[in-house]
Amino acid sequence: MKIRIFILSCGEYGSRIINNIANKGLGSSIIGLHEFPDDLPEFIDDFEEYIPKELPECDLILSLDLYGDINMVIPAIARKTGAKSIIVPIHDPAQIPPGLQREIEEAAGDVTIVFPKPFCSLKPTGDEVIDEFVKYFGKPEVEIDSDERIKSVKILRDAPCGAAGYVAENLEGLNVEDAEMEAGNKIHNYPCLASMKTDPMIGDTILHLAGYKIKEAVKESLGFAEASAVVDEESCMGDTECDHNCIDVCPNVKIGDDTIILKDNGKVVIDPASCGCCEICVRECPYGAIEIVDEEIPLNK
Repeated sequence: MKIRIFILSCGEYGSRIINNIANKGLGSSIIGLHEFPDDLPEFIDDFEEYIPKELPECDLILSLDLYGDINMVIPAIARKTGAKSIIVPIHDPAQIPPGLQREIEEAAGDVTIVFPKPFCSLKPTGDEVIDEFVKYFGKPEVEIDSDERIKSVKILRDAPCGAAGYVAENLEGLNVEDAEMEAGNKIHNYPCLASMKTDPMIGDTILHLAGYKIKEAVKESLGFAEASAVVDEESCMGDTECDHNCIDVCPNVKIGDDTIILKDNGKVVIDPASCGCCEICVRECPYGAIEIVDEEIPLNK
């Protein structure tokens, strides 16, 4: 399926993503780009005046690095272009407050719109246009060839910003037991442009979430995690009087991942592949039933 992408952008974050998707798979799909100035007011009474006069027909609108009320142009542009789907990645807690996000969703009507936080957490949604994009970019997937050391890393799906490709280049030659930790470190070296401010909606930084995603890709390919939060079955009181705080506070759960899973008996289990070892669940468990285990943990495949 060939999709037509129209991009709305502002700032360094948007430029990096545009360059990566243009050079690594979807360059011919980009049929237009509108760049907004970076000195727009935070509050805008009449956003219609900011809508470009000439707009191409498209299937997907990709909105990058717009802050505040200017984001209300997105649904209006979708109507004018006939777009079926919209992706609005969030990399900063201040970018789109929850109330504004609800307004955008309501204004979008029947158009499918997603707000991945961060962009590299985007997974298939069931929407054919977005899923075509996700074949190339979104939550990273890699294929690692290794023995005791990493021989090669093949990118199956890159992070939209190109971070997975950068990490892959820097993992070759490492001992396999060091790969997970180094993948997280290399996100900082790239550097990831996601915010280091704690997002009050998720209880962690968006940059940390990006690190969890690339580490998850490495763990999934190698078949093991070097560390994870682990629930002690006997100490867990989920089957009796627990409110399952661990699920409520997990940053990965809050962005849609099944990192902490509620079992039929009411107790929980933590997926070591997606666990970021943030330790929030460890602190929040009132029964002390969760701890970080620093040893090789096989993944259930």
